[in-house]
Amino acid sequence: MGTGRLTGRRDQEATVPEASTAAGSAGGSPAGSSPRSLAEALRARDDAALAALLRARPDLLGPVPGDVTQLATRAGTRASVVRALDRLDRFALQTAEALAVGPDPCPYPVLEGLLTGGEDERARAALPEAVATLRDQALLWGDEDRLRLVRTARELLAPSASRPSPTGLGPTVAEATAGMSPTRVQEIVAAVGLPATHDPVSAVTALTGLFTDPERMSALLDEAPAEAHQVLGRLVWGPPYGEVTPNPTPPVRWLRDRGLLLPATARTVVLPREVALHLRGGLAHRDTAPVAPPVPALREHRPQLVDANAAGQALAAPATVEELVKSWEHAGPPVLRAGGLSVRDLKRTAALLDTTEQQAAFWAELAYAAGLLAGDGEADERYAPTPAFDDWVELPPAERWSHLATAWLAATRTAPLVGEQDTKGRTLSALGPELDRSAAPEVRRRVLELLGELPEGASPDPETLLARLAWERPVRGASDLRARLARWTLAEAEVLGVTGRGALSGPGRALLEGRDPAPLLAPLLPDPVDHVLLQADLTAVAPGPLRRPLGDTLAVLADVESKGGATVYRFTPGSVRRALDAGHAAADLHAFLKEHSRTPVPQPLAYLIDDVARRHGHLRVGAASSYVRCDDDAMLGEILADKRSAGLGLRRLAPTVLAAQADPTVLLEGLRAMGYAPAAESRTGDVLVARADAHRTPARSAPVPVPEGPPVPDATLLAAAVRAIRAGDVAATAVRKEPAATSPAGVPGELPRTSAAETLATVQAAALTGSAVWIGYVNAEGSASQRVIAPVRVEGGFVTGYDHTADEVRTYALHRITGVAELADDQV
Repeated sequence: MGTGRLTGRRDQEATVPEASTAAGSAGGSPAGSSPRSLAEALRARDDAALAALLRARPDLLGPVPGDVTQLATRAGTRASVVRALDRLDRFALQTAEALAVGPDPCPYPVLEGLLTGGEDERARAALPEAVATLRDQALLWGDEDRLRLVRTARELLAPSASRPSPTGLGPTVAEATAGMSPTRVQEIVAAVGLPATHDPVSAVTALTGLFTDPERMSALLDEAPAEAHQVLGRLVWGPPYGEVTPNPTPPVRWLRDRGLLLPATARTVVLPREVALHLRGGLAHRDTAPVAPPVPALREHRPQLVDANAAGQALAAPATVEELVKSWEHAGPPVLRAGGLSVRDLKRTAALLDTTEQQAAFWAELAYAAGLLAGDGEADERYAPTPAFDDWVELPPAERWSHLATAWLAATRTAPLVGEQDTKGRTLSALGPELDRSAAPEVRRRVLELLGELPEGASPDPETLLARLAWERPVRGASDLRARLARWTLAEAEVLGVTGRGALSGPGRALLEGRDPAPLLAPLLPDPVDHVLLQADLTAVAPGPLRRPLGDTLAVLADVESKGGATVYRFTPGSVRRALDAGHAAADLHAFLKEHSRTPVPQPLAYLIDDVARRHGHLRVGAASSYVRCDDDAMLGEILADKRSAGLGLRRLAPTVLAAQADPTVLLEGLRAMGYAPAAESRTGDVLVARADAHRTPARSAPVPVPEGPPVPDATLLAAAVRAIRAGDVAATAVRKEPAATSPAGVPGELPRTSAAETLATVQAAALTGSAVWIGYVNAEGSASQRVIAPVRVEGGFVTGYDHTADEVRTYALHRITGVAELADDQV
């Protein structure tokens, strides 16, 4: 016998009224009798408690319910209940799971026994809060003698063959024997020594009574063979299903004959829930988690050291983003047809930034989330900086970092998913459309909050932090996305400078609290310098972040060789030619270096600039298709004789002019590849400065994060919603006068129905007497509602009056009023 596949029937449950109470403690109930419906319980709540429910479950507000009955109905829908269950902590969820496998209704002492076994004091102490949480979420109703889980939640959490319960329990005896023949049921009853009954229902009841009687159950199990106890031990904590052969072993046959194992399919048996609970000592779970796991400090550092480490990363982050975005301002990578960045372009970006592809994807996604780059929207769409990038680069370093960190904290873009496959087997690309994960902002913020609860400078063991997150939001499915998001958050926060050495930094704490972190970060960053140190090996060392004009010019004149606290630049013939192509003269470069270097300009560097400048522009390339012009006809002859020039299609037009079939750009690159230093010239013969215009996208806003469900309503919306629900309840529950025999207007829960003539006469009479009436109304969208109005004017097919439901004066079309009824004298 094994414990293989799970098979069986869905847990059956009688339909019962659902309700929730306003009581906030375990076992509490409102004054008076136990509530009989969810609407009744919600109606007993005060406005603050009702607003708290709407805040915790904002999906109930879409749209605002017309009255408490609509609110109760919506709170019991499957989608809303699933969302509410997903937001429970582990012990509250375990409490709900225990209620789902317990009796319905379940007395509080029975629930306590299911979770504590009469011994777990921590679970006993935490149970009142867990029950109160379920009440507050409108998932539980009834007083302490009749606790009921709402039907939808019970269906979702109760065990079934297709969806095993986390409790590991199986179906009840009644459920497992539902398809069994009456003769077989009587055979089981006789095998356990019970008297025969006249019908299978009473037989199942007698069998259930035996299995729930501790003394008689213990006596029955004492008769079982030792091997039978081993079989039960394999099933008791789940899964409760096991396969059997057509000719089972004697221990299995002994258990099956006495109903301790019941058939689920032709080759599968199941351990009844009552038997499993007896063997477990009444426990619904093997292990309960009544208390949140602590997140202790693993290491402690001086806060100043943490801030210093974080500041180093905070200094590098904006520089990396700037370097990436600037590299795309002339000819950015194309946007894939399906959206996103190609693998080849991601590799190039990683090589440019001297980092891994995963880190390059993170920086690209961060720049995108911050609104600094986007697609340009052209027919041949490419990525390019946005106009916001130009404003961002002019900000002080601390404010630039603050902009990036704020965008990161709120972004739903999840860069570490790049390279993985979606549900259709397609590879996810950087900047692609499938990288949004709505849970990312909440997880990031919660990780930082847990770090913020530690003493300043303290860092935790990541595993304890993940255990805490798993307790607060346990995973009910197979997805481990939240755990992965938490790990990614720790890594990204360190790279970005929100944390240092695993501890939350001062600027990171300000970011978490919603304050501007720039004032805290600015004193930690080094002041920009206005000088470099030139070396004899054709390098320049920048001892800190360079001021913007100096940094921009040096980036054109030299190539970055290494980054860090001090950046090393290297001068090469190609980099000097790049500066000359950008319009700088040799004299300008000499003056620039002399002005900004704290050391004398090395002679090799001066020679390099002069040598490249002397050769730069000696050849001139212009547009005919293209041509080469040079005062030295011997050099032109040398070019013609070079085999490498064959592909350029050159021919001599004059002693100093060569014509070419290639366009000027190709001709320039070809001659440079041959070792020459040509310069482009304009139609007037002047040197053409080869400086491409920086490309910008049209005005773009930063991408809006994808929300996880409906947004949390603010206080104003909550107050208005509660007021509307209360007003609608007044209309729905107002006592009407006894209707005439021909008018069913007094049927509870139904709109009044009267003829057009009766409707007109009643509202006209109410307008004359100043009394209020109860009407049913269907608006232009076909939505029906009940209203209590005090008519003041009836004319032109419309009735105008004070609407007690909406608390304002409104006008209604008479033809849309389904009926009208007078209110009792003691009503509005």
